[in-house]
Amino acid sequence: MNNLLKNILLFLLAIFVVTALFSTYNEKNKTKEVGIEAFINQVNNEEISEVIIADNELRTTLKNGEKEVVKKEANESLSTLFKNFNVDPNKSVKINLKVKDESGWNFWLGSILPFVLPFILIAIFIFYMMRGIQGVNSKAINFGQMDTKDATKSKKLKVSFKDVAGAKEAKEELKEIVEFLKYPKKFLEVGARIPKGVLLLGGPGTGKTLMARAVAGEADVPFFSISGSEFVEMFVGVGASRVRSLFQKAKKSSPCIIFIDEIDAVGRRRGAGLGGSHDEREQTLNQILVEMDGFEPTDNVIVIAATNRPDVLDPALLRPGRFDRQVVIDNPDLKDREEILKVHARQKPLAKNVKLHLLAERTPGFSGADLANLLNEAAILAARQNKKIIDHEELFEAIEKVMMGPERKSRVITEKEKKITAYHEAGHALVAHFLPNTDQVHKVSIIARGQAGGYTLKLPSEDKHMHSKTEFIEEISVLLAGHVTEREVFGEVTTGATSDLRRATSLARSLITDFGMSDTLGSRTYGAKEEMIFLGREIHEQRDYSEKVAEKIDEEISHFIEQATEKAQQVIDTKREYLEKIVSYLLKNETLEKAEFEKIVGKKGKQL
Repeated sequence: MNNLLKNILLFLLAIFVVTALFSTYNEKNKTKEVGIEAFINQVNNEEISEVIIADNELRTTLKNGEKEVVKKEANESLSTLFKNFNVDPNKSVKINLKVKDESGWNFWLGSILPFVLPFILIAIFIFYMMRGIQGVNSKAINFGQMDTKDATKSKKLKVSFKDVAGAKEAKEELKEIVEFLKYPKKFLEVGARIPKGVLLLGGPGTGKTLMARAVAGEADVPFFSISGSEFVEMFVGVGASRVRSLFQKAKKSSPCIIFIDEIDAVGRRRGAGLGGSHDEREQTLNQILVEMDGFEPTDNVIVIAATNRPDVLDPALLRPGRFDRQVVIDNPDLKDREEILKVHARQKPLAKNVKLHLLAERTPGFSGADLANLLNEAAILAARQNKKIIDHEELFEAIEKVMMGPERKSRVITEKEKKITAYHEAGHALVAHFLPNTDQVHKVSIIARGQAGGYTLKLPSEDKHMHSKTEFIEEISVLLAGHVTEREVFGEVTTGATSDLRRATSLARSLITDFGMSDTLGSRTYGAKEEMIFLGREIHEQRDYSEKVAEKIDEEISHFIEQATEKAQQVIDTKREYLEKIVSYLLKNETLEKAEFEKIVGKKGKQL
């Protein structure tokens, strides 16, 4: 419809332009028209110097330079006209006579073209309309075809394992795939079966797509990259048709790699009751399963898929013979984070005193994408200040911006709110410092950042994968420290501790229902969590315990909260002098770094 309206508008515009040109041409060539009697009088008065005879027109030029046109009968000659009006031959002889043949450019413009041009424009309009209809028909025919391109043809997209930092175990697992693609005969000779599918599992930003491209780059084979959502259309059967088209194209380019990103878009567990037997997603998934079963041992086509939701995938995808290789790509540890930072820092002018190891220590839990974003934000901050190099100042600021959002220095707060925030954050920092199993305090600030009015930045000294009950209780104590400090100093609490209370309650519930750390309720879990996909994403907890147990869970949550509160209260009571010093410093400078903080309270490790 848009193309049709566009063609109609262009057609009308062309007619308007042509009409305007002809009008301009006719205006320029328009001359005064006189009658035959006036012409005869001018001849008798010897006012005419030249007459051009053009068919049924007499184009006259007067001695004063004016030009006129006289219409006469087509079959009547000028001499006959003079004879009929008894013009003196001596006077007519003085006129310069010329005869012009109307067969040139003016004849076409003036006579034939005005009639032919509309038909030409209509023919052009019909031609474009027919061509547009043919294009629609062509698209309709190719609607079920998958338009994929080989990503390795672009040098910018071609990567190898050297470009992927960290993930050593994943690389070792995928090196076998590279050998399968490079030297298939070596494996076929001993009866080894080439794997058909590899499933990359990992959180968002951990580098699953980059790893798949690195496999194709190492093996030097074509790499067809698509997303799971590209299969699904509003028309039933299109996804299955595109799957067939994709696999046919891959077999022609064998050996090669097919990479399906976010496979959970089409690979969700079947039988959810949504869409019935004609569900487009289920048909597409069925076709993928059939195509993977149809691979011959000599096809040398490997399907690599990526997802961060393996729990929702259909079991048929994960059985041996399909995605029987599952490679887990976790968030990088300290050493891997340093290597990733080195990769992303290649094109960035860092100051000589910048130590990427310090950045790696300050970024626990960051994924590869987070680290890349960190260096990019630091470069943006340096550019804003018209700097040519990136220093520690921009890098540390970028870490906090990625974690909590930008600073809101323009936010206007009263002196009372500023004082409450200072005591609140000082309470967090003090309890975190003096409890033995908590992370080190690196920064305390009362400047609003993101949604927080202030913040206390705590970072672990080493990567941890397991936590004890004592560590969790002390972490809850740190979360409740701001709330306890407000009540201790001001006699009442504010809404500033809302987020802390919510996180503390959630963590206490997890200790009981997920980790089995309750002495009263025993070593078991409570509640089966399921994902509801009917109306958006919703985590639904199915109760597998009675109301009596639910009351005990609530009581145990309160017990953990009280236990953590007592720990926080004890630190604040015994270290009150340090609390006041921290608050005084924050009210004056608004930000307290680790070095100044340790000058006030000493090194971490002191026991109560």
